Amino acid sequence: MEIKKLYRSEKDKTVAGIIGGLGEYFEIDSVLLRLITLFIIFVTGIVPGIVAYFLALLIVPKRPKTT
Repeated sequence: MEIKKLYRSEKDKTVAGIIGGLGEYFEIDSVLLRLITLFIIFVTGIVPGIVAYFLALLIVPKRPKTT
């Protein structure tokens, strides 16, 4: 059994590929995840959501290049 790893998406990205990578990891449509993320950001306040996104940007690595 292969262990799944979370990476930023190179194909499905709008800003940095965080939401696209989550969509690939959980096998969910990234558009749905983006709508959920926007809803959560506006409900909880804009600043905490943006801070969380940039923290994810620092934590989630880019997919390594395959040779």
